[in-house]
Amino acid sequence: MLSDGDLAELESTLLPALERHHLRLLAHSLRCLQQAAGDGEPLPDPQRLTAWAERQSNLAVDPTFIPVLVEQLAKAAVQLEQIAQEHGRAPLELQIADLVHWGQRQADQRLALTPPEP
Repeated sequence: MLSDGDLAELESTLLPALERHHLRLLAHSLRCLQQAAGDGEPLPDPQRLTAWAERQSNLAVDPTFIPVLVEQLAKAAVQLEQIAQEHGRAPLELQIADLVHWGQRQADQRLALTPPEP
């Protein structure tokens, strides 16, 4: 779960709402993957993610959501691996500040490619 500090750090950016939402999803995925993996372990595989999700009381009310969540976490893991590679660290060692920096860089690159409006 994201802490109040994590959320404050994400919301403090000047990024557009859609990009902040994307960062919140990535940050939430990062925290879930960190919990599922445990300390010092690599990214969890789908079986370990499923076992972790099944232990979450808030997911027990709708077990049909678990495969969807596991699939989305696996997709987020791929993106987190790319971000981590850019920072020269393991994906689960990423911090919220790393995600914010990445998001700001992505927005800057996108804006640099967008022609000015007439």
